[in-house]
Amino acid sequence: MRIEGSVKPGFEGLRKTFHRRMASSKEINAQLCIYVGEECVVDLWSSVTDDPNFGPDSLVNVFSSGKSLESIAIAMLVDRGLIDYDDAISKHWPEFAKESKHSITLADLMRHESGLANFTQSIDPEKLTPKALKKNSLGQIIENEKPWFTEGAKNPREYHALTRGWVANELFRRVEPGGRTLGEFLREEISEPLEIDVFIGLKDDEIHRVAPVSVVPLIRQILSRFRPSIFGRDTEQNIFGLLQSFLRTRSTFSGQSRRRLPAPIVGMGKNLREIDMDIFNSKSYAEGEIPSAGAKCSARGLAKLASAMANQGRYKNLTFMSKGGHAAMHEGIESRRMSLLNTSFTQSGLAYFEGRSTFDDPMEKGLVEGREGFFGWMGFGGSIFQWHPRLKIGFSFVPTSLNWLDLVNERGKTYQRELLKCLR
Repeated sequence: MRIEGSVKPGFEGLRKTFHRRMASSKEINAQLCIYVGEECVVDLWSSVTDDPNFGPDSLVNVFSSGKSLESIAIAMLVDRGLIDYDDAISKHWPEFAKESKHSITLADLMRHESGLANFTQSIDPEKLTPKALKKNSLGQIIENEKPWFTEGAKNPREYHALTRGWVANELFRRVEPGGRTLGEFLREEISEPLEIDVFIGLKDDEIHRVAPVSVVPLIRQILSRFRPSIFGRDTEQNIFGLLQSFLRTRSTFSGQSRRRLPAPIVGMGKNLREIDMDIFNSKSYAEGEIPSAGAKCSARGLAKLASAMANQGRYKNLTFMSKGGHAAMHEGIESRRMSLLNTSFTQSGLAYFEGRSTFDDPMEKGLVEGREGFFGWMGFGGSIFQWHPRLKIGFSFVPTSLNWLDLVNERGKTYQRELLKCLR
């Protein structure tokens, strides 16, 4: 096992936690990076297998942590007066109005309330390159999709796992004066000025830097839930809570199953219940723009960007948005149930983790407790990209091993909890 990196005085507890978790074989490769203010206080990476190709600047698919990149890019357009969160999407993209979508606003989309959580056809990765997107290869498909709500209009919030980014990207390139896609804008306006490895869509000479992801064997995930919490169980949920969550998950997605929806991307599997994980490590997946589930990033890059977001959209001499634009990105918080648990999203689509004294649901407790005050989101299997404006924290945890039963990424929250302890 190889653990490298540094921590500033006062944050030694995070090194101990990182070492303990890596030594217990809970990870394979992982990066942890944290800023407080504009100072990097934790920069750690490790490879249990001593992989010589894995380091602090390796790129890893962070899945839904990329949704916060969408929110930041959209917020920059709002700040420039090019669009408003209350605008109907069809105002800027008239063809989108087809199939009863004329009243869907940008805020509806970003809060996962557009009714477009799933498409009725799989998307070919070849349609997701910037060149293909600009030929409206994806836009034509979206224009002909019809909104569908699992629970009806009384609760329109349903997790847009991949589709939010695709719709946002089509809107984005129509509003952005240069016609750039989200990935192009992110690279030129954020990643290059900040000198960070944060990308949506890779170039040929960058693909070799990607560290492949893999799923933790199911039996190992289940057995870990039998361990009492006092002996270091990773999550709030024990095996009984896991069973309860499984039953709720099955009930929640039964409506989608009845619709017999195809897998989101060609080559991913036959349908939503038979996903082939190999596609996430494929060249076509890396090259295409899949903002909501395909950003390739390092923890160093995400934490530095999170630092800028924690400091009102600024990092040293770089300013990404005005104080008003930054405030708007964090405003308009609405709380509703989404699939399995209650969630709070701003009008820009950032999740907000509001502290509370009691929790009715163990899963909600696992989602919030230990990361109170943070904004941002997390990715399937483990990654976290969040910031804390009041405490000026920029936080990122990026693993390559995916624990899909850890639905609210509690193993990464272990570091957030320890960080808040260090600051206290």
